[in-house]
Amino acid sequence: MAMITSVELNYLVFRYLHESGFVHSAFALGYEAGINKSTIDGNLVPPGALVTFVQKGLQYLELEANLSNSDTDVDDDFSFLQPLDLITKNVYELRQIIKEKKENLQKDKEKEKEKEYDHEHEREREHVRVRERDRQEREKEFERERERERERLEKERVKEKEKEKEKEKEKEKQHEEYIDKELGKDREEKPKTKPEEHENGGGPEPMDISTSFPSTCEIASSDVTILEGHTSEVFACAWSPTGSLLASGSGDSTARIWTISDGPCSATTQSGPSKSLVLKHFKGRTNEKSKDVTTLDWNAEGTLLATGSYDGHARIWTRDGELKNTLTKHKGPIFSLKWNKKGDSLLSGSVDKTAIVWDVRSGEWKQQFEYHSAPTLDVDWRNNVSFATCSTDSMIYVCKIGERAPIKIFSGHQGEVNAIKWDPTGSLLASCSDDFTAKIWSLKQDKCLHDLREHTKEIYTIKWSPTGQGTNNPNQQLLLASASFDSTVKLWDVEQGVMLSSLNGHKEPVYSVAFSPSGEFLASGSFDKCIHIWSVKDGRLVKTYTGSGGIFEVCWNKEGDKVAACFSNSTVCVLDIRM
Repeated sequence: MAMITSVELNYLVFRYLHESGFVHSAFALGYEAGINKSTIDGNLVPPGALVTFVQKGLQYLELEANLSNSDTDVDDDFSFLQPLDLITKNVYELRQIIKEKKENLQKDKEKEKEKEYDHEHEREREHVRVRERDRQEREKEFERERERERERLEKERVKEKEKEKEKEKEKEKQHEEYIDKELGKDREEKPKTKPEEHENGGGPEPMDISTSFPSTCEIASSDVTILEGHTSEVFACAWSPTGSLLASGSGDSTARIWTISDGPCSATTQSGPSKSLVLKHFKGRTNEKSKDVTTLDWNAEGTLLATGSYDGHARIWTRDGELKNTLTKHKGPIFSLKWNKKGDSLLSGSVDKTAIVWDVRSGEWKQQFEYHSAPTLDVDWRNNVSFATCSTDSMIYVCKIGERAPIKIFSGHQGEVNAIKWDPTGSLLASCSDDFTAKIWSLKQDKCLHDLREHTKEIYTIKWSPTGQGTNNPNQQLLLASASFDSTVKLWDVEQGVMLSSLNGHKEPVYSVAFSPSGEFLASGSFDKCIHIWSVKDGRLVKTYTGSGGIFEVCWNKEGDKVAACFSNSTVCVLDIRM
């Protein structure tokens, strides 16, 4: 180890005094220390040598203080220590100072991150609030348009009635004149015409007969069961895939499991806690708005129900209404929730821009997928290990458990992508957007296979028919249905990418469509309060029901003889559909 002698130190101090202009002090030190007798060659000592030497010593102390016994890397930031600290404190004290300052710095960084997260979360919540306000404004505008339409139709009906009355009067008058004329002829002379000539002769024209669709049938109230109990709008409903249980999720911070008896529906109203299991998403009596149940899904066995809430938590319940697990990691409302077919994983998509795959047994998250730059609106499994996500950022990502990057990226939509659905074989992905289009994608190429452009407003949802390869109806053609804010439902031939039929019976936005298990019929629910049942084969409207509120979702039971619908007026209806 290199050491400095007192003679060398005296010489450095002497040079420092001399260079700094302290001539008398330098002379006194040089005389007393015998600098003139030193063997040191002054030409080899650079100017400012003492200051450089002291600085290097301080740097060494800093270096030593920043290194712990186990450290192999040196922290680049030496701003924790002041020169006075280095001179007055030993290495142990210096290390304590550095440790405390690093901890304080880390706390400050964490606080900054929390602030940034709070700002980001607030921006996301504001985005959701803006969407909700826009939706409410659209609904109000639709209500106003509908009222104006009613008034216009009422005026037209009044005019038509007046015209009909005028026509009737005119025909009666003509008929009377004709009778009078014929009677006059009979009095004057005997008829000269043959009976057959008289029958084919000129007389009054036949009356126009107003006809309606003979195959369209308003569902009788005796075939409807109304389920009451929720105290706010009901956003979601789903039949158990194995039994007669119906689940519903509401803005009142609860989900409910209803037991629906087999056989025909009856004109009854089920209400009260005795008729359903109430799954509370809050503690105590308060039903916080932040805990709206936004989505729900049964596992394939019908033994577990998953619910997603506005508070960012996913919950798993037994069919008996017992809370089995609460899954917490999302930082914003959950808008989509799906079980994989195997039933060992649950997939959730949130406003926090991420999707998470959960291990159902442990209740822990397996992997969080953070690819989107805006809220995740929908998720859908392709198979037990891969899935797709879509977002308000217009992007679609295909992901796989264990992979750190998307296995496929689909870009092409020019607006928010509202829904995505894999076909029954998992080879085609359908998507729909605020850009008025639906698209069909294949993993074999980057661009969409088909760009479906017949709607004139935003497309809210899409559904594949349970037909074709991979279904219980393999000999029937695979179709896609799309529901739009333009009040129509359209059926598409996905092989050719062309529209087969446009179902135009609704008067307001259509929020939900669902195929019957056989694929023969399609149910649609709209904010015009109507549920329509259509024949897929020829596009005919075969049954219809008008409820008391806008409809958010419709779904068929596994037998295909009942349709459930959830309404904005806090009710759920079950319709008996027996063709």
